[in-house]
Amino acid sequence: MVSVYAVLGPHSGVTTTGAHQVGIDFGGHRGLVREIDGRAERHDAEPGSVYVTGPSPIRWLEVTDPTEALEIYPDRALTGSAEVRPSLAVRDGVVFAVAARLRRAHLATGTGTLTDIEASTLAHLLARHLLRRYGSGPAPRPAGELRPGAVDVVAEYTRAHLAGEITLDALAAAVSLSPYHFARSFRTTTGMTPHAFVTEHRLMVARDRLLRGDASVPGIALSVGFSNISHFRRLFRRRYGLTPAGLRGTSAGRA
Repeated sequence: MVSVYAVLGPHSGVTTTGAHQVGIDFGGHRGLVREIDGRAERHDAEPGSVYVTGPSPIRWLEVTDPTEALEIYPDRALTGSAEVRPSLAVRDGVVFAVAARLRRAHLATGTGTLTDIEASTLAHLLARHLLRRYGSGPAPRPAGELRPGAVDVVAEYTRAHLAGEITLDALAAAVSLSPYHFARSFRTTTGMTPHAFVTEHRLMVARDRLLRGDASVPGIALSVGFSNISHFRRLFRRRYGLTPAGLRGTSAGRA
């Protein structure tokens, strides 16, 4: 499994997402134009939108917003000759979790990097998920994993309650499991703890709001569930290498 991480400013040129690839757009876009097999279409994409390509690549013709994206080339030795169903700008909690961990590895050093075992585990996890969700045939679900669609339910609950308190009990109840069983199964399914999953959503939405609006940094922090503003700033800088105010200043400079 190979992944490529990129942060780009708005641009009018053409970029391409290759065939047989999984991409995630961590930043939202408005009025994005994509072209597949000669057919162009304009659409909006929320932060965290997932793109699964089949044999046809995607050409991006107009990108008027900043881009933070990660593209994954799944290990064909794990997926075999099976074809996956192309899916565009969908919500996929498992892909989000895998991509968030890979992004952390791209951005971090030391403890943030992936070991060979972690990388192999994520590659197998992603291959199983792609075959199960987007493949044309049945795919086994290993013991200990959540039922199909459960991670998406957790992600939807997280987005709906982003500004408030999100507890392990509440997430477990959303998929009708005990907290203990849920926590173990969630990590087996996604490679990430529930707490880390929620935090990644909070930071992703905060970044998008910082780039799009003029709300204050404390206001944005509170809107995504961080009551401790200093803690929010530390986490944000650890994830992105910039303070929230620094990110906004960099974006203004590019504009």
